[in-house]
Amino acid sequence: MSIARVTEISAASETSFEDAIKQGVARAHDTLRNVKGAWVKEQSVDCDGGRITHYRVNMMVTFVLDD
Repeated sequence: MSIARVTEISAASETSFEDAIKQGVARAHDTLRNVKGAWVKEQSVDCDGGRITHYRVNMMVTFVLDD
């Protein structure tokens, strides 16, 4: 039987939401073992002078705990 844990992380990108998601999952993979999936909970942007400066995502990352 596997036991999984879910943790919330935030990631940002100057390029796109997709890039922010990729960066967040890659960082979670570098830090956590057995990352199995992620659910994007929220998306937001930072703006300056009418331009989007950062795309931000909050994600719930699922990883399986070691036996």
